[in-house]
Parts: sequence; C-alpha cells; structure tokens
Amino acid sequence: MDPRSLTPVLRALRLCLHLLVAGLLVLAAVRDRSTAGTVLAAVTGAVYAAGAWLPSARRSQRAAGGWLAVLALSWLALLCATPDALWLAFPLYFLQLHLLPARWSLPAVALTAGAAILSYVGHGAVLNPGVFIGPLLGAAVAVATVLGYQALYRESEGRRRLIEELITTRAELAAAERHAGTLAERERLAREIHDTLAQGLSSIQLLLRAAERALPEGSPAAGHIDRARRAAQENLAEARRFVRALAPPDLERGSLAAALERLCEPGAGPRARFSVSGTPVELPTPYEVALLRIAQSALGNTVRHASASRAEITLSFMDASVTLDVVDDGRGFDPASVRPSSDGGFGLPAMRSRAESLGGTFTVESGPGQGTAVAVSLPLPAGTAGAAA
Repeated sequence: MDPRSLTPVLRALRLCLHLLVAGLLVLAAVRDRSTAGTVLAAVTGAVYAAGAWLPSARRSQRAAGGWLAVLALSWLALLCATPDALWLAFPLYFLQLHLLPARWSLPAVALTAGAAILSYVGHGAVLNPGVFIGPLLGAAVAVATVLGYQALYRESEGRRRLIEELITTRAELAAAERHAGTLAERERLAREIHDTLAQGLSSIQLLLRAAERALPEGSPAAGHIDRARRAAQENLAEARRFVRALAPPDLERGSLAAALERLCEPGAGPRARFSVSGTPVELPTPYEVALLRIAQSALGNTVRHASASRAEITLSFMDASVTLDVVDDGRGFDPASVRPSSDGGFGLPAMRSRAESLGGTFTVESGPGQGTAVAVSLPLPAGTAGAAA
C-alpha cells in the first residue's frame, strides 16, 4: 500500500506493528543469550526492515511474496535457535493476511501456526493445551481482525464510490435541466417573436403597401409611406434573424431535413431511415422546432420502449400543410392507456400540445404487436402555401 494513501489510524497501526516486531526480536535475543540467537534475531530484523521500507515490497504482490518467504526462512532459523521466537508468529499472521491473496494467506497462516507449535515441542517443552491453543488462537484473532477490516474497507469504498456517482449524477442532471431550460426558453422566445413582433411587422408592411396603392400618384405622403414600409420590412427581417438565432442547435447546422436525417444516423436502437416527399419550402422557425422535437420524442420512445428493428421518418410537403410521420415495427401499445407524463417530459401529450399550439393535428396509430405510427400535420402559413404548390 502506498504510504501516501494511509489514514492516520492505519499509520498508527503500522507503527505499532513495527514496534511489536522490534520488541519481540529484542526479547528473543536477550532471553536466548547466545551468539547464534543474537545474530539470527539481527538478521530477521534486517530482513523485516528491508521489506518494510522498500517501495517494491509494498506495491508489488510478487515482491511482497518473495520478501515474506525470506522473512519466514529467517524466522524459522531463529525459531530453531530459541523457542522465544514463536511470539513473532503473531505479527507474521498480520503480514501474511495483509500482503498475500486469500488463497495463499490462509495456508501461510496455518503453516506459521504449525511451525510455532512444532518449535515449542521440539525445544522440549511440556505438552499441554496451551501449546496448541496459544498459536491457533492468535491465528484465529488475526484472521478475524484482518478479514473484518477488509470487509469494512470494501463497504466504505463502495459507499464512497456510490456517493461520488450520486454527486456526478446530480451534477449531470442539473446541467441537463439547465440546458433543457435554456432550450425551452429560446424556443418560447422564438415563438413569441414570430407570433407577435414578426406577425405585427408583417401586417404593418401589408397595410402600408395597401395605403401606398390607395394614394394618388405623386402624393407627398407616398414617400413617407414608402419609407415606413421599408423600415417595417427591415425590422421584420431583423426579427426573423432573431428567431433563426434562437433556434435549437440541431437546426443551427442546417435545414430541418438535415436535422431529421442526422437523427437517423446509425447508433443504439433500430435502423432508421429518413425521406422527404414533395417540394421542400422554408418553414417558420416555430414549425421547424416543433417538428424536430416531435421527431426526437417519437424516435426516443421507439428506442426506449418499442424494441423495434426498423423505423422510418418521413417529412411531406403538400399544398397547404407539412406532415411528419414516424413509423416503427415495434411491439406497439394501446394509445388509450397513455397518461400524461408526471415529469413534464416529451411524451405523447407533450407532442400533441406542440402540434395543437401551431394549429396542427397529432395522431397515433398503434396496437399490441402492430408497431406504432405517429403523424403530425401543420398548416402552412399563407406566405409559403404557394411555394409548396
């Protein structure tokens, strides 16, 4: 484990482990009072210190396994010299459980406990239950402590990741809501400018044109009316530029047909195809916004709910109307069972509301196992009907 990732509690526990090993080695050397015991205790201490301070032993499982093997060999040699070395088995349990994977750590703990018991017997100690209970009980306590800590650590990490995911999700939702609110406000402003200011200026221009025709030729007032009509025309063009600038980003990169064709690009969900019927004409921005949003909503419902393999979007220009059809071959549903969305999302009621707000009609034909057909028809404004023809 990287020392920089240690908490204050873990740092304290690690320091206590170092002090415990040092104290037990000193105890074994002092009580043995032989040169061999002192040398072996020093060697064991040096091996332990090397592994404790070398970064590779903390970061690489293979290096940690090699260090533990050398430490175990030096401990076994010290165990042969003095029975007091068996107390080092307890910190060895923790090291093995902490540094080795479970499939190796538990057998290593069992072998360490067995070596401690055999060394005690081999040094001529009297057999009694304590000879077996002591090392085995120490091993059980170490296993329970380490496994319990690991379980708590995993739970803590799981909660930390969950909190991070919740924070990220909340931030994404907030950003999505802000973006949706911005788009909705832009669409509302575009509708308001188109339906009020632009229409008013257009009416003023027509009235001025009629007044200009009604005046006698050469009348002094004709020049004033002509200038007023040109000013109204310029302001109408400016209003239409405002409306166009407030259009959704999908429409900023091209026409409505191009935006609908981009919806059919390959991706998650059914294969989608887009086609245009009739002679395309320039539509007012509110019409383009409504048709694009309805197509997005209908295709989104197809992806989320229909389990369809194919979908078709058709934009049809007729003499007095423009029609959008979205058809899929999915599992279908009963339109009569649809209820308004509680979150104000782009469900069927919202699509119907968009169409009806522009004087259009919205229909849905579907049935269980029969696919779904969504159709919206909007009447073309008077200024574009002739072009459609």
